[in-house]
Parts: sequence; C-alpha cells; structure tokens
Amino acid sequence: MPTLFPGSTGTRIKRLWYQAESSTSVVLVNLTNSTARVLKPAPATADAAATAGADDPAASPVLTPLGLVTILLGAALPMIDFFIVNVALPSIEHDLHASPATLEMVVAGYAVAYAVLLVLGGRLGDTYGRRRLFLWGVAAFGVTSLACGLAPGAWWLVGARVAQGAASALMLPQVLATIHATTRGERRSKAVALYGSVGGISVILGQVLGGVLVSADLAGTGWRAVFLVNAPVAVAALLCAVRSVPDSRAGQPARSDTGGTLLLAAALIALLLPLTEGRAAGWPLWSVLLLVSSPFLALAFARVELRAERTGGSPLLPPSLLREPGVRRGLVLGLPIFTGFAGWMFVSAVTLQQWLGFGPLKAGLTLIPMGVAQFAASMLAPRLVTRFGSRALTLCALVHGSGLALLALTVLWAPYAWLTPLALAPGLALCGLGQGVQLALYYRIVLAAVPAAKAGAGSGLAATVQQSCLAFGVATLGSLFLALVPAAGMRDAFAIVLGVQLTGLIALALLSLRLPRRLA
Repeated sequence: MPTLFPGSTGTRIKRLWYQAESSTSVVLVNLTNSTARVLKPAPATADAAATAGADDPAASPVLTPLGLVTILLGAALPMIDFFIVNVALPSIEHDLHASPATLEMVVAGYAVAYAVLLVLGGRLGDTYGRRRLFLWGVAAFGVTSLACGLAPGAWWLVGARVAQGAASALMLPQVLATIHATTRGERRSKAVALYGSVGGISVILGQVLGGVLVSADLAGTGWRAVFLVNAPVAVAALLCAVRSVPDSRAGQPARSDTGGTLLLAAALIALLLPLTEGRAAGWPLWSVLLLVSSPFLALAFARVELRAERTGGSPLLPPSLLREPGVRRGLVLGLPIFTGFAGWMFVSAVTLQQWLGFGPLKAGLTLIPMGVAQFAASMLAPRLVTRFGSRALTLCALVHGSGLALLALTVLWAPYAWLTPLALAPGLALCGLGQGVQLALYYRIVLAAVPAAKAGAGSGLAATVQQSCLAFGVATLGSLFLALVPAAGMRDAFAIVLGVQLTGLIALALLSLRLPRRLA
C-alpha cells in the first residue's frame, strides 16, 4: 500500500515547482510526461519591488554613479546652508533692521527644526519610500530657499528658515538610508566615505561661497543671493533624482508613533534651543528650565519607545538599534568628533575676522587647505581601513591633534604680521586630513550594525547625534572662548580652546583602541 509520507518508495510526484535562475520566473516540471514549462508571474509593482529589496539584500536596487552624485548633492545643500548664512548675518542685520536676538533665531530656527525632525524624516522614508521623500525634500528645500531669499522682513526670514530646516530633515536621512539599502561591500565603503567628505567640504564651501556671493552683490541681491542660489541647484537635483535615484523602503510599513515623535521633538527642543539662544539672551530663566527638563523628557521618550517595541508597536526610534554594539560605539565616537568640529568652526571664524582682520571672503579662502585635505583623506579612508582596520581612527585622531598643536604654536609664537593664510595652511591641512577619515568612519561604524529595513531610522539617529553635537560644540567651546577673551585676549583664548579640543581627540584615540580591529 503506498504511503503518504514524502520520500518513501511509494510516493509519486507528478509536478515539481522550483525557482528558476531568473528571479522573475518559475519553472513547472511535469514528471508524468517529462515536460517543463516556464511561468511568468504578473509584473511586480514598484512598491512591491522596493519592499522586496528591503527584505532581501540580493534583490535590492542598485545605486548608479549618477544616482550617488545626485543624493550627495542633496546632502550637501542643507549642510552648506547651515553655515553659509553666518557670513550674511551682518548684511541681514543692516538690511532688515534685525536685532541680535532675531539674528540668532535665523540660525537657531533652522538648526532646531533640522535636528528635531531628522529621525521622523528617516522613519517616513522607511515607510513611504526613500526616493519619494528625497524628491519631496529637495522640492521643499528649493521653495523654502526662495521664501528666504525674498523675505520682506526679519521674522518672515525666521519662519522661512524653520521651514527650510524641516525640508532638510526630510531630505538628508534618505541619503544615508539609500546608500545603506542599495550598496554592498566596497561600493558602500566608498559611498559612505564620499558622504563624510561632502559633510566637511560643505562647511568650508558654505563659508567661501557665502563670502563670494555677499561680496559680489549680484544684481543688487546682497545677502539674498546666499538663499536664491539654492533654487536652481535644487531644480537640477530634482531632475536628476527622478531618473537616477532608486527606491527602497522597509519591508513592513510602520505605523505612526505620535507619542514618541512629540516626546523626541520636545526633548531636542529643550536641549538645543537654550544651547543656541541662551548665551545671546543672557541665560534667562526659560532657558535654564528647558535645559533642566531635557533629560527628563529624554527618559520619557526612551520609556515610550521601549514599551512600543515590547508590545509589538512601531517605535519612531527602535531601542533595539542601541543594543547593537557597533551603533553604540559609533555614536559615542561622534561626540568628540562633532563637538570639536563645531567649536573649531565657530572659534576660527571669530578669530580670523575679528582678531586677524580678515574679511568674509579671505577668511573662507583661508580654510581651503583644510577642505582639500579633508576630501583627499575621505577618499583614502577605505584603503586605510583595509590596511589598519579600526586603528585608522586612532591614527587620524593623532594627525588631527598634531594639526591643532601646530596651529596653536603658530598663533602663540609667530609675530602678528606673519599670521597670513599661508602660515596657517600646514596646521589646517593636518586638521583636514584627520577630519576626513573621522567623518567617514563615524558613519561606517554606525551604519554597519543597522539592518537594511531600519536604514532610515539608523541614518536619522546618526544625523541627529551629529546635529546635536554641532549645537553643543558651539554652545560649550564657543561660550568658553567668548568668556576667556576679555581677560586672556583672543590669541590666548584661541590657543586654550584648541587645547580643549585636543583633549577630546586624545579621548577619541583611546576610545578607538577598544574597537574591534576589523571593521565591517
């Protein structure tokens, strides 16, 4: 009597289904008459393909070189805009009769909206498609840039800057998430290295471009040109993105997390708004109360997210991300990297313009050696990691520290008349070499431990830590510098702040020794 158990001698198989070599067809083999037939399924929708790509790395869409250039251009726009406005502030103050507090809001409004919405922007990309959110973000950035450039008054400009920060938060997380979801191996390492270099160069390009545009006063636009120039660039990025950027998203569409979103926004506002506005306002009571409340709001956010993940919900920032050792290590390494970088940019800008008497254009051009060295180092970062592993981070921290020491010695010992851009170039170049590798390795370490389905949340988390550290660096190192100037003078204050940053780099070198020698 034939048995019904598979694999027994009495089992008869009439038809056998198996996956063909092509991922879009299935072969039906009929063992009764020895025939085979290829069955073509219905074409998959773009959304289904993107979802499949999120779950199966082998089926992920491929990011072409043009697509990579396009999303890196999208990453550069908000980073350039964050720093380009600093050069234009004196002209804005004169033209719009803005008070110092209003000028602070022009900068702070953008920074706070940008940081607060980064994780939400990454989450929306995971759910609705990263390509779609990138296109929306680029379009919104172009429109809000026009609103900034055409602002009839100071508070109109503040509102437009807040909207511009929100548009940047939609756009930027999709860049890292798309790289993470559509590249593998060496291609991903090179793409992340390029992203790191874009971040550093954008800061310097923002200073230089701002000085050029304000000084040129094109068609009488003055400071407005630093915003209006974004519009045609955004249009070009939008046209290229439609044709070259692949779509990807998380495998399971996530539900909304209203409580987590509101608590994260409240915690970041309570931290970043006092840090950016408190010093200029003389640290009023509201700023102190917000700072005191920020850790409690962060704790409430963590509890809400833990409960949501435990009960099968859809947390805005999955706590499981922070349980990955690579993610935790990378975020800790980001603290000295970005805090020191932001403090350096603020202190150097004040020193070059107020103490050495450089104009905005000359001050920006002085930083070119640092930008060129940073770009070159970021391109070499994958090779350095292949050869030295995690010790490449140790090496670059020491190189960066030697650049800071050389700058401090130059400023302290060289006669005032000798402090030209050429005299500062060697120290700046060494700083750039160290920073280029640091930025690339930060994102590589963080994102290596993030699952592809959570790429948007992971990239949003990495960018939020970066942005928060930038605000923290300006508030702490910048305040220290300004507090030292009246008693010690600008030369000594500059050297002391460089010494503090050097201490952070020593801590970075020591922390890097605890990383696994081999990086993913």
